[in-house]
Amino acid sequence: MRAARSTLAERGFTLVELLVVMAVIAILAALLLPALGSAKANSKRIACISNLRQIGVAVRNYSTDYGGLIPYGPKAPPILNPFDLYTSSGAPTSLLSIAGRAPTNLVGLGLMLPGALASQPKVLFCPGSDQPLNEDAELAQVGVGQAQGSYYYRHAGNTNLFDRPGTLTPPTDIKLDSLGNNSRGQPIRALAMDTEFLCPAGWSMFNVTPSTHHQRKFADILFFDGHAVSRPNTTNQFTVDLNLANEQQSFSIIMGVFERADSEF
Repeated sequence: MRAARSTLAERGFTLVELLVVMAVIAILAALLLPALGSAKANSKRIACISNLRQIGVAVRNYSTDYGGLIPYGPKAPPILNPFDLYTSSGAPTSLLSIAGRAPTNLVGLGLMLPGALASQPKVLFCPGSDQPLNEDAELAQVGVGQAQGSYYYRHAGNTNLFDRPGTLTPPTDIKLDSLGNNSRGQPIRALAMDTEFLCPAGWSMFNVTPSTHHQRKFADILFFDGHAVSRPNTTNQFTVDLNLANEQQSFSIIMGVFERADSEF
């Protein structure tokens, strides 16, 4: 009897048994991988919301230092290069700086980089980007040339594609605690949000490329009071999809996304 047991113990696994074990492992992996992928995506969204909350704190600190105003400006310079993306003062933008030397070239959220965001500049980049930016390379351009972050920032409601000489007046509704109403008559609430931006492949020659987040399934939004939320983008209500037919309305389309975000407050 002892010899029989020893023989069974020494013979190891048969090929069939190994195949069965491998099949079980494959099935378990197939069941677990989607869950792991979902958990990873959720963790990135949580980190993104945390970034937006930190940006909200920075905006509040900036506002305290500047008489209640939110970051605004600078005035858009004359367009000398088709690669320059800052064409209209106070229009929604994801840019942090434009061509030129700091501090006059800092734009939107980039205006806080020398102060409120000096110690945490990477909160301007979403960890759930579908086309990850090189954060260090973009930040290295701040103060030198054009640099871009991950979030749209709502300047002052200007939707003109280009500034019109002599017609631009300083905005009166950019105080954090009195932002006014949007074009729908609703209170302005959303200050910054994930870029969910699509465009034709040919626009890459002008350094305009798609910039989406969270596989376009969600958009994270920062509101004026500092709280941030994640909202489903199931009907692409937060997606800016530009093409040759609507490019002249680009800022109006982005502003429309912000106005839809206002209602999520």
